[in-house]
Amino acid sequence: MPDRSQTVSAPAALPFVYPLDDFYAQAGLPLPVIERIQGEEMPEPYRSLLVHERDMTPTLEKFHSSDIHLKILRREQRGDFYFREVALLLDGSDIPVEFGANKVSLVLFPPKARQLILEERVPLGRILKECEIGHTTAAKAFFRVAPDELISSVLHLKTPGPLYGRRATIFDAQKRPLSEIVEILPPSQRK
Repeated sequence: MPDRSQTVSAPAALPFVYPLDDFYAQAGLPLPVIERIQGEEMPEPYRSLLVHERDMTPTLEKFHSSDIHLKILRREQRGDFYFREVALLLDGSDIPVEFGANKVSLVLFPPKARQLILEERVPLGRILKECEIGHTTAAKAFFRVAPDELISSVLHLKTPGPLYGRRATIFDAQKRPLSEIVEILPPSQRK
């Protein structure tokens, strides 16, 4: 049985936080301290927001009673794959409600959805809905993270404390991976 409490604080590949670990490696930054946990170990409201098989965009929009838009922090295209590190922000206030990274398989999206992805304004969850792309979301791992300088800056954290996140895969109707996603939430700031 694999060790469920892996902790890493040096530059490394850490499969349960891929593709976030890839962005840190590309930037030459050590990963923050990340501990894999079981979903039931998460306190609320993180458990309700992360431990499910739904898309995060509509989940966060419902929780915050607000639409969400993207802020791209870093991006890279490698062949048919588009990688991006992002913050999801509430419309009207720009309050960050998620820090994340994803790897998108562009060739699996229809042209209109691919165009919206590359325009970098609309979150992937909304694109999937608006373009009526049949899909399923599978949560693959849950973790606790001690935010580093990057995460603290992006999420506007004023005090240190553990954050929680998940790694998920979005599959198309043929069970091909549309996107690999890491999602880290700030302390609850419900509007």
